[in-house]
Amino acid sequence: MRGTLPAHRGCATEWPASDDVYHARVRRTLAILNQKGGVGKTTVTLGLASAAAAAGRRTLVVDLDPQGSSTWVLGVDAQTLDATVADVLHTKASAREAIRPSTWCDAIDVLPSGSDLQEHEDGKSKRLRKAIATVERDYEAVLIDCPPSLGNLTRSALTAARHSLIVVEPSALGLRGIGGVADLLDDVWGTSNPQLELAGVVLNRVPAVSSESDRRTAELARIVGHEAIWSPAVPQRVIFNQAVGGRRPIHSYAARAAEPIAVFDALWRRVRFLTGPRSER
Repeated sequence: MRGTLPAHRGCATEWPASDDVYHARVRRTLAILNQKGGVGKTTVTLGLASAAAAAGRRTLVVDLDPQGSSTWVLGVDAQTLDATVADVLHTKASAREAIRPSTWCDAIDVLPSGSDLQEHEDGKSKRLRKAIATVERDYEAVLIDCPPSLGNLTRSALTAARHSLIVVEPSALGLRGIGGVADLLDDVWGTSNPQLELAGVVLNRVPAVSSESDRRTAELARIVGHEAIWSPAVPQRVIFNQAVGGRRPIHSYAARAAEPIAVFDALWRRVRFLTGPRSER
């Protein structure tokens, strides 16, 4: 099947013939996922948003995780809001009504999580796609931070997205569930979103020196193919925890976060390759 790993359709490197054709075919939304919690989906989402902000690229973060971590780190307190993504999914509010500016900078907005978001696990998976379609052209990228599950919320994210990015920690537990993610990608591609592509896999929390990490990375390459693994990997650094605690973008730490900043700038360029017009490459 086209969605199985390796050799998923999303690892293409050729551009369409023109930017007009490109924009007609390619949506700007990227779903960031894994069914396992604790692998750093939110770290990767926020790192990409930080790089987008540093580049002056207008970006929307959609927080589809009921824990609301992205919402909080982006400076939005969900309990004070009149509308969240949960209200959008329940058709009680439009996406434009629920979107809030982040406290990071004017370039980053957030469609915030809500305490009742978990209730949408039994909802209709196409509602998010319809909502994002009304605002997608306002942004150069839309990043969906998925929950740590393969339920209806993640299905909704994949139905709304053109591209999917799997976040994996190079450990025995971190690699568990890759097959389930591939099965869900295939199912969504076959039932509700034939344009869905696997953009690749990002390795997160990679220690500087670890034979175990090296073994698991090699194992991952055998599963998904070397070409599917994005480079560079995200290193294991304490500064990420400090950025979360301070509700700050990683780029605001400048020289203290030089390596993480360089990594996310490089990963952001990969995202822009997917979501931006050819003329900007």
